[in-house]
Amino acid sequence: MINFNETMNKSELKETLAKELNISLQAASSIIKTILDSMTDALVNSDNIEIRGFGSFSIRHYDSYTGRNPKTGEKTVVKAKKLPFFKVGKDLKEAIDAGQNNK
Repeated sequence: MINFNETMNKSELKETLAKELNISLQAASSIIKTILDSMTDALVNSDNIEIRGFGSFSIRHYDSYTGRNPKTGEKTVVKAKKLPFFKVGKDLKEAIDAGQNNK
C-alpha cells in the first residue's frame, strides 16, 4: 500500500508507485499520466467520474456575479465559470470519520 505523506507532488507519487509496484519510473509516470489525462478529458467533456467508495468528480457551473476587490472595495464583475467539484464517497467518509485507514 502506498503511504502518502502530508503533501505529495506528482514526482513523489511516481517514485512511490514505482517502488511499491517494483516497476520503472517511466512505467509509473505513464500510469499516472494516463489516469490524470483520462480524468481531465472526462471533466473537460462535462462527464462525471465515479470511483465507488472513494468519491465522484463533476463540473459545476457558476453564474457571473458582482464582487468586490478586498483591497480597494471597488466593485468588479466576476465572469461565469465552470469548476471541478469533488464529492467524497461513503466508504472514504466513514474511514476518515473513524480515523482509520480503509484497507
